[in-house]
Amino acid sequence: MKTYIKIYGPPILEALKALEKAAVEISKEFPEVTFYDFLGGTAIPLADYAAETLNIPVDEAQVRVEKLISKSGWTLGDFDFYFEWARPPTFEELQKLIAKIDEALKPLGCYYTITTK
Repeated sequence: MKTYIKIYGPPILEALKALEKAAVEISKEFPEVTFYDFLGGTAIPLADYAAETLNIPVDEAQVRVEKLISKSGWTLGDFDFYFEWARPPTFEELQKLIAKIDEALKPLGCYYTITTK
C-alpha cells in the first residue's frame, strides 16, 4: 500500500526536498515505511541531515537513508512522491503520516493532495 503525494506548487523542488527530510523523521516512528520521489531519492545529501537529526554517525545514516528508499520501482504516474507501507496502515497511522506531511509542507505554502491506495 502506498500514500501518494501530488504537489501543485510552487515550490515543487523545495517541497520534494522537504518530504525527503520528513521521511527521515517519519522513519523514527514508522520504520516499515519507505519513500520514493521523481528524483529517485537523494540519499547521499540526505544522509548528512539524517546523521544530525537521528544523532548517529554519517556512515550509519547513509545506510539507514538508503534503506528508507523504496526499491519497488517507478510507480509514481501522476504523483510526485510516495510513502510505501510494508503492511496496510491503521487509520491512526495514516492520520499521523498526514500530520507529518502537513507539517513539512506548511512553511512552503504549496498545495498538494494525499492519496492512499
